[in-house]
Amino acid sequence: MLDLIVRLSVLLGIFGSVFLLSQLVLGRAWSNRERFAAVNKRLRMIRQGASSEEITAVLRKNAPSQFDGLPPMLAHMAQGFQRMLFSAAVPYTASQVLLGLALAFAVVLAVGLLAVGYFGTALNPGVILLMAVLALAITVGLPVMIINFIANRKRKKIEAQFPVALDVFVRALRSGHPVAGAIDLLTREMEDPIGSEFGLVADEVAYGAELTDAIEDMADRWDLEDIRMFVVSLSVQMETGGNLAEILENLADVIRARASLYMKVRSLSSEGRMTGWMLTVLPIVTFVGMFSVNPGFYLNVAKDPIFMFGMPSLLLLYTIGVLWIRHLVNIKV
Repeated sequence: MLDLIVRLSVLLGIFGSVFLLSQLVLGRAWSNRERFAAVNKRLRMIRQGASSEEITAVLRKNAPSQFDGLPPMLAHMAQGFQRMLFSAAVPYTASQVLLGLALAFAVVLAVGLLAVGYFGTALNPGVILLMAVLALAITVGLPVMIINFIANRKRKKIEAQFPVALDVFVRALRSGHPVAGAIDLLTREMEDPIGSEFGLVADEVAYGAELTDAIEDMADRWDLEDIRMFVVSLSVQMETGGNLAEILENLADVIRARASLYMKVRSLSSEGRMTGWMLTVLPIVTFVGMFSVNPGFYLNVAKDPIFMFGMPSLLLLYTIGVLWIRHLVNIKV
């Protein structure tokens, strides 16, 4: 009986020690998380001792360029790709990402051709084209879709943050802060992505740039009409005068009403947008999955000479369909 009591006491002591230790560790981790939750990336870099040039280089990485030397269509596509990488906060330049995708495509294609030849399938133009399409889907299609999903999620977050930022800006102006002080308040109080973006604006203004130009560059980086309306309001107020706090308060109300209407339109068009996503993603996922499970399903067809004409035609129709669906579901409000 005494042994049982001793064992129970030891087990209870071990349990109590582990429980208290875990509570201390989890409590410390949670307090640190709460303390740093509202700190944006720019402030973290400042705390780590990064210089203004380093902070600007990191935060403005992949900011859309003009590409004046390219034809308009290619320049628009290049700007869209850069803006997608910027919105997703990819820590590499567009040229590095393209180089990485190209190397991954070459490696996957080479491995696929070696695997097909090892399992006894004769290499012909159809098989090579099939493996090239498969490698393109794995190394380019899926990563670009994931990056685009992350970029769109951050764009939606900054759109939701902007009316709140305007409210903070208005309260700062009414409490007596100048415009530069109100922007500095936003850089310290707002989370990412908008906190670091206003931090860039504050740094550019500190280096001598015009406030409207700095905010317009911010609007161009994210391609947001709400921020452009903010630029117009500031420009009009600077030229004609007036109560800036009241102007921005009305602008915040307009942006919220516009966002409410936009959400209603999205809810009414949700079926079409989901259909567009499924028709865009499902062919790539199905192709990769089917080839992984049963490669012969495609390799046997690739031996047919007509495959060399059918597969490019299918890719062309898929591209046209994706672009057409994006045009239909991209509703402007």
